[in-house]
Amino acid sequence: MDRVTLDHVAIAVPDLEAAIPRYVALLGRPPAGRERVESEGVEVAFFDVGGFRIELLEPTAADTPVGRFLARRGPGLHHITLAVPDLARALARCRAQGMEPVGPAPRPGAGGRPVAFLDPKTTGGILVELVEVPER
Repeated sequence: MDRVTLDHVAIAVPDLEAAIPRYVALLGRPPAGRERVESEGVEVAFFDVGGFRIELLEPTAADTPVGRFLARRGPGLHHITLAVPDLARALARCRAQGMEPVGPAPRPGAGGRPVAFLDPKTTGGILVELVEVPER
């Protein structure tokens, strides 16, 4: 069985500049980095926390997935991301259990790593992202 670990938890925010100081105060540390992920239409600030990350996602436009999420639900937990050593094998295992990807899979995510999102209707109501992180 492949080793699966928590990679990050993503939180949708309408304004990174307003959200970052709140998380700096909460976590006691500055963001470890920022990145614009064109394929997902987001600006990301991430914090390293005990072996995984918390990512704050600000949409680059209202018609992006995170922009639509904020319009429907407001700020909050957007998705969880699980690191898998072989994304193709993990997707095949998930599909065999009735879980289906949302959009193209795989596609480039933050840091250029291959990712796939699983439809919340097939995962018990949670948007799950799988990211390929080869085992060392």
